[in-house]
Amino acid sequence: MRARHFVIGVVAALVLAGGVAYTQGVRSADDVTALARRLQSVRSVDDVVAWMRGLWSPQPAVAQAPNPQAARVVPVDVTAAVRKKVPVRIHALGNVTPIASVAVKARLETTITGVHFADGAMVKKGDLLFTLDGRHIEAQIQEVEAVIASANAQLEQSRRDLERYIELVAKNAATQVQVSNSRTQVNVLTAAVNSNTAKRENLRVQLGYCSIRSPIAGRISAANVKAGNFVRPADTTPLATINQISPVYVSFTVPQRDLPDVRVAFAEGKATVSVAVPGETKRATGQVTMIENAVDATTGMVMIRATMPNADEMLWPGTLVTTDLMLRVEDAVAVPSLAVQTGQAGTYVFVIKNATAEVRQVKVARTIDHESVVESGLAPGELVATDGQLLLGNGTKVSVRNRKAGA
Repeated sequence: MRARHFVIGVVAALVLAGGVAYTQGVRSADDVTALARRLQSVRSVDDVVAWMRGLWSPQPAVAQAPNPQAARVVPVDVTAAVRKKVPVRIHALGNVTPIASVAVKARLETTITGVHFADGAMVKKGDLLFTLDGRHIEAQIQEVEAVIASANAQLEQSRRDLERYIELVAKNAATQVQVSNSRTQVNVLTAAVNSNTAKRENLRVQLGYCSIRSPIAGRISAANVKAGNFVRPADTTPLATINQISPVYVSFTVPQRDLPDVRVAFAEGKATVSVAVPGETKRATGQVTMIENAVDATTGMVMIRATMPNADEMLWPGTLVTTDLMLRVEDAVAVPSLAVQTGQAGTYVFVIKNATAEVRQVKVARTIDHESVVESGLAPGELVATDGQLLLGNGTKVSVRNRKAGA
């Protein structure tokens, strides 16, 4: 009888064990192994009863871990939105171009006899650059001068003959035909003198081409030829190139939507340009002197040209520069650009009120010198977070770590 009761107890324990495993949750193989070992230790009805009491005895409650999100306080840096005077500028890429650029070429087919400048030197207007062989022109000039001298001698003789025939006609000692013929001879010789004189002047001009002088003041390139080279007008490569350095042009393009503001500033004489050159710490300044008379239909951009004094030669022709076109100064609300975030709905800032972060959508008009000009959505004096925004959300508690000046 006792053995029978023991078997019934073991079966009941197995059934209860399955129920316990279901209600209390057997989640792993380790839990099943522990339950099997417990069943193997059962040797009598008393062991079954004792084990069942242990299963159904109340267990101590497990303390629940606090929610870290509920008590999170994020340290942030804050600053205040400020209403102040901010410049209205247009930022663009520009290119430095010389006001005058001259490609020096030969106008004669002859040989170079001398180069009179150092490569890359600064030259003045009228400085001698090259000399060419002009001996053949000098010989032609001498030949024409001899012809002119002969024609002048003949002309002088014809004029004396004309005067004598006029006197003889008055005394009826010569005919009127002789007078007319003598006057014709004078005219022919006069024309010959004038023709040869013109030839001489033309040769002198040709001889002047043998001395090539600088037509402008500027910086000259390296000479592409040396003494002894043969040159001719048909050559495509110039002897040298001269670029005017001071002043120079800076050309850049702006969108057509900004054209009305640019025209107003240009008409008032307030359209100034500040230019930054790569590798230079200081900036060059100048004035807008030309607005292109048409908008490029393919790009929607209009070309602007400013004149820069460039006395220190900081702007070099061909350099790619960054330009800031100043249009006006106006009152606006500004915050550091670090405070402005970008999301799917647009730009926003975290406004700090009563140690709580609030997401505020704002409209940024432009960014100038690491400051964002807020067109709408933010009032002067409101505090915005400038650091720690990655941990912030709408309603997050914050602690002010560093309050910037004016906040």
